[in-house]
Amino acid sequence: MTAENVASPQPQSLTANPVLARWICVRPDGFLDVRVGKVELGQGLLTALAQLAADELDVDIEAVRMLPANTSSGPDEGVTSGSTSIAESGSALRVVAANVRALFVAEAARRWGVATDDVSVAHGTITAPGGRQTTYGQLADAVDLRVLAHSSVQVKAAGALRLTGASAARLDLPDKVAGRPRFIHDLRLRAQMYGRVVRPPSPRARLVALDSDAMAGQPVTIVRDGSFLGLIGEDEACVARLAEKLRLAATWEEVDSLPDESDLEAYLRSGPHETIEVLAEPTGCSPTGRVLSATYARPFIAHASIAPSCAVAWWKEDGELAIWTHSQGISPLRTAIANLLELDPSKVVVEHAEGAGCYGHNGADDAALDAVLLARSAGGRPVQVMWSREDELAWSPFGSAMVADVAATVDTDGTITSWTFDVWSQGHTSRPGAGGASGLLAAQSLQRPASVLSALDPPASRGGGTTRNAVPLYSLPSRSIAGHRLIDTKVRTSALRSLGAHLNVFAIESFMDELALMVGQDPLAFRLAHLTDRRAVRVMESVALESGWGDPMGENVGRGIGLARYKERGAYCAVIAEVEADTEIVLRRLTIAVDVGRVVNPDGVRNQIEGGATQSASWTLRERVRFDRRRVTSRDWQTYPILRFSEAPDISVTLLESEGEPSVGAGEAAQGPTAGAVANAVADAIGVRVRRLPISREAVLAAIESEHVAQA
Repeated sequence: MTAENVASPQPQSLTANPVLARWICVRPDGFLDVRVGKVELGQGLLTALAQLAADELDVDIEAVRMLPANTSSGPDEGVTSGSTSIAESGSALRVVAANVRALFVAEAARRWGVATDDVSVAHGTITAPGGRQTTYGQLADAVDLRVLAHSSVQVKAAGALRLTGASAARLDLPDKVAGRPRFIHDLRLRAQMYGRVVRPPSPRARLVALDSDAMAGQPVTIVRDGSFLGLIGEDEACVARLAEKLRLAATWEEVDSLPDESDLEAYLRSGPHETIEVLAEPTGCSPTGRVLSATYARPFIAHASIAPSCAVAWWKEDGELAIWTHSQGISPLRTAIANLLELDPSKVVVEHAEGAGCYGHNGADDAALDAVLLARSAGGRPVQVMWSREDELAWSPFGSAMVADVAATVDTDGTITSWTFDVWSQGHTSRPGAGGASGLLAAQSLQRPASVLSALDPPASRGGGTTRNAVPLYSLPSRSIAGHRLIDTKVRTSALRSLGAHLNVFAIESFMDELALMVGQDPLAFRLAHLTDRRAVRVMESVALESGWGDPMGENVGRGIGLARYKERGAYCAVIAEVEADTEIVLRRLTIAVDVGRVVNPDGVRNQIEGGATQSASWTLRERVRFDRRRVTSRDWQTYPILRFSEAPDISVTLLESEGEPSVGAGEAAQGPTAGAVANAVADAIGVRVRRLPISREAVLAAIESEHVAQA
């Protein structure tokens, strides 16, 4: 077998989980059960990983069964986030599968008394000269996979891969299309009960009284622990109805604890801050030329999953606590719940079950703790907890509001000679266990409440949070780039798809257009003049060609461009947006070019890019969390509108594969470039710049009025 890269270090996920049996189990019937620590969130990940495993094992993909991630029987790969799953889990699984193949080949060679080089595998059949053949299933009992993986076993060269690079059919879609039970909401265990949690009316509210007489005689069990309040019962509809009655029976003490929504920029700048120095390059001498500065901002935004969070918990008679969840991080969740409830972590088993689209740290982990707390009163029976739409929009962690100041100097040739970028934000992760805190919503309401910690930022090695993609892809001298994370925060925030990259790229790409306009250059040509990265140039030129950049546009129609490389080391993505701006902003078309290195599943990459771009368009044009000084007020689709199906743009995606480059994720590559492209297209259409998201009709009118005042 030809080695792909003999110098490659062992993948980190494999170093942490080196035993082959944690990843792959070969069954006597010939099926190969595969467990990974990354989870399926609707991104098609398990299909792509099945392709990688099947290629290394030389079996058909139909022989690979991708089992749900499980803390007891599978590898611990932390959290599925940051568009890293193919790079991390995929690279580890390839080495594992190559090791498994090598062990089965060695066993066949031993039995037949031939050299391993004389043994080959194709479509799951192991053969040697002389007509000798066997299968993985026939050798399953003879090969012990409870051994360590050896990094000396090499994965296949790119040219030897049969399935990788092809659009294999998604493994998860048939059930979803046919409406068969697949989601955690469909899970029904024997003797299962149903639970609902009665949330406080506001984040800092405290339960001071409960009229128990109002619930007398009802077929439910009320559960209270401090200010945590809920109920369980046999019938789901009855439980949901009586939860509203219990809400009316509760008396709460409330305080004003939220910032002024009308002046989020002042709130974010108020401090105290953790200052994150990204770049502070020496200037040498003061740059000369024209100076431009601008401020860009976004509000708090919600996950807004179509289906609400859900979980199932079961305190078994043998002392084991079993949890089913659509969390992105089942192992950190297990640790956080075990620590909170002072349990032996080995007695807590968490298994992933698919839920609605998860875009970061939404309510899935919180729902899991809700189920655990309610199930303690279920007498050894499992309990399913479903959140309401109001719960989902008001209580899931939000993506932080952000504000960025940008300034640059441009010389007489139109070359940028200095660049300053400062961004203010709350932190972008408060996942379970982050910073030693539980990170779970109900933990703060218990009689013995857990400590509350303001959201942190991932380290720079993981892409950062506030400063994610704060460094432009362009070649710029004298750069000064810093982030300012607000320490004392009033709004619960955590990871939302792309973290700070959405605002940072929006700001950078909007500002690049403003600079191009100032010096009288075409925005595309201006960008290309400041690009030296050949892969970035390639995606820019490709998207320009596909979109017809430079062709005449109709009246009230604009075109804009956006570019970034996710986390400065991930996928390259260039987006050109076409909008029509008359009485409303209508996003007509998005043309996208992307380079994710080696493509495992082309359709999967396109799906991820299209989904990310559509979501970013919704953030950019529609979404904003609304609240007063006490409560979140955007609690339904009327008060928190998202882009409707009828408003979704036509999207075309061109994949540009870079030979010899490793695979990187696609799920978060399009968020920033799409925001920049849409904003630039709106400015091109109406001749006025909107620098604060969302770019709603009201925001456009305010920008036009501000422009008139400035010119008066």
